[in-house]
Amino acid sequence: QVHLVESGGGLVQAGGSLRLSCAASGRTVSSCTVAWFRQAPGKEREFVARITRSGGSTLYADSVKGRFTISRDNAKNTVYLQMNSLKPEDTAVYYCNVDECTWGLRNQWGQGTQVTVSS
Repeated sequence: QVHLVESGGGLVQAGGSLRLSCAASGRTVSSCTVAWFRQAPGKEREFVARITRSGGSTLYADSVKGRFTISRDNAKNTVYLQMNSLKPEDTAVYYCNVDECTWGLRNQWGQGTQVTVSS
C-alpha cells in the first residue's frame, strides 16, 4: 500500500503563500490521480484541486481557481499545492487523496496538515 504524508502547513497572514507537499512512500503514485481536499472546523471536507496521472490535466474548486496550483513530481513521488493570495477562509486542515491507481489502490488519505490564515 501507500503511506501519504502531508507537510508545509502553518500560520500565514492573509495575502501570503504556502506550498503543501504530499509525499508518498511504499509504492509509486505516478499512476494515480491525486487530489487535495480541505476541512474547516464545523464544515464538511471539500474538494480543492486534482491532477491526473500524467499531470497534463488539472481541476480546481472555484474558490481557489487562479490562486492555487497543483503539480506533481513523479520522480520524487510527491504532489504539491502552491497556495498564493491566501485568505482567512482558506483556513482548514488540508488532506492529500490518492485514487484511481492503475495498480488498484482506491481512495487513500493522508493525515492532513493544518493551514491557518490570519486576517
